[in-house]
Amino acid sequence: MKALYPKTPYIEQTWRWFGPRDLCTLAHIRQAGATGVVTALHEVPCGEVWTVEAIRRRQEVLREAGLVWSVVESVPVHEDIKLARPNAAKYIANYIQSLENLAACGQKLVCYNFMALTDWTRTVLDAAWPDGSESSRYDAIDAAAFDLFILKRPEAQTEIPERIRTLAKARFEAMDAARAAAVSKVILMGLPGTVDDLSLEDFRAGLQTYAGLGVEGLRQRLFHFLAQILPTATRLGIKMAIHPDDPPFPIFGLPRVASSESDLRKIVEAFDTPSNGLTFCTGSLGAAASNDLEGIVQRLGHRIHFIHLRNVARDEFGGFAESAHLDGSVDMPGVMQALLFELSRRAEQGDVERVPLRPDHGLRMIDDLNKQGFYPGYSTIGRLRGLAELRGLEYGLRKAGGL
Repeated sequence: MKALYPKTPYIEQTWRWFGPRDLCTLAHIRQAGATGVVTALHEVPCGEVWTVEAIRRRQEVLREAGLVWSVVESVPVHEDIKLARPNAAKYIANYIQSLENLAACGQKLVCYNFMALTDWTRTVLDAAWPDGSESSRYDAIDAAAFDLFILKRPEAQTEIPERIRTLAKARFEAMDAARAAAVSKVILMGLPGTVDDLSLEDFRAGLQTYAGLGVEGLRQRLFHFLAQILPTATRLGIKMAIHPDDPPFPIFGLPRVASSESDLRKIVEAFDTPSNGLTFCTGSLGAAASNDLEGIVQRLGHRIHFIHLRNVARDEFGGFAESAHLDGSVDMPGVMQALLFELSRRAEQGDVERVPLRPDHGLRMIDDLNKQGFYPGYSTIGRLRGLAELRGLEYGLRKAGGL
């Protein structure tokens, strides 16, 4: 039987780790079967330089555990860069120095995002599934209720479709104070190494800093950032991999610049260097039914440097819940097959470098339901299940393809 994916290297199986305070230990990661770790120096405040000493300390911790640091996720981009504030030049210089230091230590793959004000956004972190497991969810009705009646953003009255506004009004009127506070807390939640928890007043003020900027304005600031850092990244052989917006559509009036194939193509085509690449996240992109995930791999696969595989179950209102990796609205077998064809194409051209993949997020399940302190989406057992399913999917497709 002729192999469908001749000479194709196996995908590198990796795992997100948030450092020594992570409840999921390095021993757990090895037992899950991952060989690489995706991590960052989350203890370093956003915008400060990552020193060679700090990078090497993290490498040594991983090395002692029998693992390697495969992907830096993330070196966060300071808000002053996105807002073109007077301090932007200083923070870009710091970013470039961090890249220099990472390269000096052999770290050559960096994931980052360019989302305005927030990182990934949800409305609930413990949405229940029929089997008793839990996951995060973006409920578009709850988000609209927050926008209209808690945040009270005037533009929401025209930006949110009438049908959703009507449902949101009924939803808000049925909320008690505790429920309204819970939704607000999740939306305003910060994430390690990126943004801090925000108060409602801070969020309103932050939204004002982006007022009137628009998509093209933010895109030009992204391009300015890339124009400054990519010459250094190219010289050092570092691959930068932008992560898509999550969710991949405007929220609370904030512009989005990495939500669709068109957005990603503009980024890739703006700077013709392999250092200007993509993180292919099926959860982020898959939350929008308009995104053709297999087509993105086929058309932009040459710039995919890092893979996040996560599934989502979309609903009729524009919301979604994070589902098991092989269930949901994303055709994961089709995506995996497209990725294997892309790796086969590269192999035929002599590129046999393994591409890192991590199971992005996972269901909270079994004993992890009784544990407190996991970073949202990053409990151990659900990701263990996800990696096992994805590993089996890759191996099964290879076997069916004659390898």
